[in-house]
Formats: sequence, C-alpha cells, structure tokens
Amino acid sequence: MFFDPMYFLFIAPAFLLGLWAQMRIRTTYAQAQRLAAPMSGAAAAQHLLHLAGLESVRIEQTPGHLSDHYDPRAKVLRLSREVYQSRSLAAVGIAAHEAGHAMQDAQQYAPLVIRNAAVGIASFGSNAGIVLVILGAMLQMNMVLIWAGIALFSGVVFFQLVNLPVEFDASNRAKAQLVELGVVNQQELHYVRKVLNAAALTYVAATLQAILTLLYLITRFTGGRKQDR
Repeated sequence: MFFDPMYFLFIAPAFLLGLWAQMRIRTTYAQAQRLAAPMSGAAAAQHLLHLAGLESVRIEQTPGHLSDHYDPRAKVLRLSREVYQSRSLAAVGIAAHEAGHAMQDAQQYAPLVIRNAAVGIASFGSNAGIVLVILGAMLQMNMVLIWAGIALFSGVVFFQLVNLPVEFDASNRAKAQLVELGVVNQQELHYVRKVLNAAALTYVAATLQAILTLLYLITRFTGGRKQDR
C-alpha cells in the first residue's frame, strides 16, 4: 500500500490539512509566545489545578518541543521547558489545556475514560492491522487475514474519533478557566484561542487520515481486488 499511488490520493486531503495545521501551530504559537502573561505556564497550570482541588497532580518539566501532555496513570502533568518556564500567552494556553485533561480525569469524563481504555488496541492495531492486510494480500488474498487486519485498524479510527471530543473539551475548559480566574482578559484570550484551535486541527487531520486509510484498505483489498482472483 505504501507504493500504491491510490493510497496517496486517498489520504491527500488529510495530508494537506495536517500540513496546514502544522503551519498554523508554528505561526500562532510564535505570535502568542511574544505576548506576555502574568505567570509562567507551570504557575498557570498549578493555579488551575489548585482551584479545581487537584493538589495531588504533580507538574514536571519534560524534554522536547511542545511535548506537553497529561499522564492519567501517574497523575502527572508534563510540560515542555518553554511552556513550563515561559511567561507568555502561548505557554499559559497550552499549560491550561493540559490541566483541562487532569480535570477530565478527576471527573471521569466519559470520552477520556473510553479513550484511555482504547489506547492499547489503537497502538497495536496501527501497525499490526496494516501488516495483516499486506500479509493477507501476499497470501493469495487471504480474506481472513485481510479482514482481521481491517478490524484491528478500525481500533485506530475509533480511538481518533473518541479523542476529538477529549481534546476539544480540554481546550474549552482551558479558555473558560483562564478568563474566569483572571489569568488572561478577553483580548488576550483571542491569541490563546488561536493557538489551541491550531492544535485542534492536528487532531482533526489525524482522525481524517485514519478514516481515509481505513476506507482505502476496505476498497483496495476487499472490493478492488476481487476481479484479480
């Protein structure tokens, strides 16, 4: 499939959307990074967690650029160095988004619970599913292997679909909390919103790519090859 021009035609919309999303992140993040905030990203996250009663959630600095994430198993919010230390609108926006995930976890937000449960099958299915489909195609179109691979890859699509409301909800919580607590005003929220919206586009692109890849697998290996038998 990796050398099939049809595959690249299938995923072209998702690929182009992903490129545009990455460009948007770079430009909006650079713009918001130049605008001062009253506290660092780490302090903003700590402020939000404290007011939410989540004193047990730790905040740690982690290597990498925009490697920020919340670990629900360890109850740790990990922020990249520039987000952790920077007193900018970009930093407080991203840190507040990750704090939003911690709030979701504490409240047992249903899509987050489902997403966490689906992580294992999605991680396994992303590679194993493709391998089974290709192996089935090599073994004289073994439909048992092909459908098993498609079923496994469907777990990736399911994960991505569930992940969208998780990410959008975390951003909505971040924007509301930052204004409500006086960390940013309405004018500054405009720049925070631009950063978070650009980040959300990357999740939309990833979801679209997973859906289009699944459609390609179904079309290419269960319908398009029947006439070749």
